[in-house]
Amino acid sequence: MWDGGPWILRGYRGDSPRDSGKDVLEIPLPPWQERPDEPLETKRARLLYESRKRGMLENCILLSLFAKENLNRMSEQQLNLYDRLINEPSNDWDIYYWATEAKPTPAEFENDVMAMLREFAKNKKREQRLRQPDLEYLFEPPH
Repeated sequence: MWDGGPWILRGYRGDSPRDSGKDVLEIPLPPWQERPDEPLETKRARLLYESRKRGMLENCILLSLFAKENLNRMSEQQLNLYDRLINEPSNDWDIYYWATEAKPTPAEFENDVMAMLREFAKNKKREQRLRQPDLEYLFEPPH
C-alpha cells in the first residue's frame, strides 16, 4: 500500500541519456593474450571448457553447442580467432549480439569464425537448444 511517499522508479534504464553509469561496477579483466606455444589438443580442450563457462547462460548454451560441433575441425588459425573472440571482449552481451546479428560485429572480430558462429546462431535446422550438451560427447571420436 502506498503511504504517500515519493515514487521510486525501478527497472531497466537502458541507454537513457540521464543514466550516469555510476551504479555500474566495472571489473577490469586481464588483457587477452594469444598462446602460440599451446599444443592444439590442449587449446581445443581449453576452448571447449571456456565455451561452457561464459558467465551468462545465453552464451554458455550458444558457444558450448557451437564448440561441440566445430572445434574438432577448426584449423589452428581458426582456433586462435575463436580464442580471441570468446576471451578478449569484456562484455558477454557483445559476443551474443554479434552472433545473433543484433549489433554489427567490429572489424577486429569480423572473420570466418565469426561468420561460422553467426550461421550457427541462425539454427536453420530448428534444433532445440535449451541447454548445454552433455559431456559424454567429449569421449566420442571426432567426426
